[in-house]
Amino acid sequence: MNPKRFFVLFTLISLLLFGLWLPANAASNMQQVIPTATPGADGRILYVVQPGDSCFRVAAIHSITVDQLRQLNSKLDENCTLIEGQELLIGIVSTEGTPTAGPSPTPAPPTASPTPFTGTTEICVLLFNDINGDALRQETEPAVAGGAVSVTENNGEYSAAQNTEIPADPETYQGICFINVPEGSYNITMGIPDNYNPTVSLNYSLEVKAGDRAEVSFGIQSKEVVADTTGGGQNPPEPKTSPIFGIIGGLLLLGGAGLGYFAWRSGKPESKLSGGSGMLKKK
Repeated sequence: MNPKRFFVLFTLISLLLFGLWLPANAASNMQQVIPTATPGADGRILYVVQPGDSCFRVAAIHSITVDQLRQLNSKLDENCTLIEGQELLIGIVSTEGTPTAGPSPTPAPPTASPTPFTGTTEICVLLFNDINGDALRQETEPAVAGGAVSVTENNGEYSAAQNTEIPADPETYQGICFINVPEGSYNITMGIPDNYNPTVSLNYSLEVKAGDRAEVSFGIQSKEVVADTTGGGQNPPEPKTSPIFGIIGGLLLLGGAGLGYFAWRSGKPESKLSGGSGMLKKK
């Protein structure tokens, strides 16, 4: 075969295959599920950097600020450069049930009690199965046992820990309650069972005064449920293919078709008249 013709045919086939592969590959890449960082056996919450990650994106996924991410990972440079496969520390949870301070929480603020206490306050903490992943507890979402709750006064004047349990009366259950708690500023941290992912921050800063009653809820979701990154339900959003990839693929297909036509014309025999003889010669 003519080398020129072989090169043209090879280029044509390559362009056609690449044009068909590009849009399909782009659609499959958009269906990747964002991994969720969970506490390890040593209590550290680690996240492995994925392709396309930035400090802003990692911080947003875990409901913390970029400054908090930098404080937890002192080796990050001034540009906050991330490398695929790099491990980032998101927070620390004590394996003995007394977790350390971490990101700002999202649970509801404390509410005043209709029957004030004398000189002390009460803090009730609920761990619930956030089935729909919206970070808000509905009546149909039950309490979860096996969690470790820690309530610590910021100046070290008070510290206590309890484990969550399944209530005998779910309708009136308000969670694990810490009573006779002095007024002050507290850090509440929740350690969750291994087979769950958090849907809210597991650390909550709270200030209470004598006579107050505070109720804080922490939502978690089974690891068997795919996380909804839009915050609206259990199912992940429909992947969308960018039209740019389709346009590029179409142009490549047109270019391949043009090269194929050129190759066909190059292989067709040419005709030429011999001077003055009237005879037809073929090359």
